Amino acid sequence: MSRPVEKSTVALIALFTGSGVLHFVRPGPFVSIVPRSLPHKEQLVAVSGVAELVCAGLLAAPRTRVVGGLASAGLLAGVFPANVSMALRSGRRPAAVRAIAWVRLPLQVPLILVALRAGRGGGSAG
Repeated sequence: MSRPVEKSTVALIALFTGSGVLHFVRPGPFVSIVPRSLPHKEQLVAVSGVAELVCAGLLAAPRTRVVGGLASAGLLAGVFPANVSMALRSGRRPAAVRAIAWVRLPLQVPLILVALRAGRGGGSAG
């Protein structure tokens, strides 16, 4: 009998699933935050959307949760430059958008810690 999944892991699965789907349904906002120096922005957004959906699936399955936690932490670290780019380019946006862009940056740390905890087997209560 498998142990129940921690709420933080469920939240990360939901975050990756929702965001991964949005990469395909509404790619525009994601394309706009890809650092200017990177080519093939649309393809990068599609790849990151697939990566988020794969991470969600890996985290959801008990047998692959360790790999899913490590992959999720890596993905969160990997997309950090796009979040920095978004914050740096938010200067003329409405105040709420600027605030969200900057607040997202330190929030990556607890998300990475949740992913790592799930990957160490801490994603299951018991």
